[in-house]
Amino acid sequence: MSDSTTLPHITAPAENSVRSHLLGRLRGLSLPVVLSAALLLLVVIWTFAPGLFTSFDPLTGNHVEKFQPPSWEHWFGTDHLGRDVLARVIYGTSQTVLTAGLAVAVGLVVGSIIGVITGVSGPVVDAVGMRISDVLLSLPGFLVSIWIVTAYGSGRLSVGIGVGIGSIAIFARVFRSEVMRVRALDYVEAAFLSGANRWSVIRRHILPNTAGSVIALAVIDLSAAILAIAALGYLGYSAPPPTPEWGLLVAEGRNYIATAWWLTTLPGIVILLVIIALGVVSRRLLAANRI
Repeated sequence: MSDSTTLPHITAPAENSVRSHLLGRLRGLSLPVVLSAALLLLVVIWTFAPGLFTSFDPLTGNHVEKFQPPSWEHWFGTDHLGRDVLARVIYGTSQTVLTAGLAVAVGLVVGSIIGVITGVSGPVVDAVGMRISDVLLSLPGFLVSIWIVTAYGSGRLSVGIGVGIGSIAIFARVFRSEVMRVRALDYVEAAFLSGANRWSVIRRHILPNTAGSVIALAVIDLSAAILAIAALGYLGYSAPPPTPEWGLLVAEGRNYIATAWWLTTLPGIVILLVIIALGVVSRRLLAANRI
């Protein structure tokens, strides 16, 4: 009986503290952060369930409805083949976002390996790793992407790897600096002095404490990857027509910009808003990590 009567007095303060902490963090979110997070959530749903938002086919259209301006039936208007532009934007999200996600994954995985190894190893390994990152930083990332796509053909894999190579050095340098910062903390030094295995200390102490900054970098790098992939699509190095892809949509409308402004303007606005939203969320994550 004594346990049942004292348990609520022990757990209630903890529950109230957690609840107040969560409410405080939610109240600290500004309107731009909330709107940006809502837009990114919408983009995620577009990526995996585009059919929930449109009933139009992104590949076939009605020739009778060519060059229809934005209306209640076609929010983004129609193109030169009578296809609904909004449907092509929604269905093209997966092509662009998933390829950008692959690019970020390439940069994150390879860069984190280089950063961790150079951060915990000796000065010789550190110098070699940083010289490798210097070489990668000296290469124009966009030109590397074009070279890889030209050599291996346009496709999600080649475009993702090509764009991802350009971000390896950035991830490596950020990971190295974060690893060295955490490596100098007292409890990490104590773990090494107590005889703990190096990789055990990395897995249990270093990596969890470097995740915040790296996640914020991954979010902002996703925006750069989306912009690069859209630019490749605009230049014709990405998915071939009639595949809906954000950069390709802008490129298809450039010949009709004088008479059908919505073909380039509205998909371009979507790209711009997504990039801004990723930047806002990344800054919020970085600020939260510093607190």
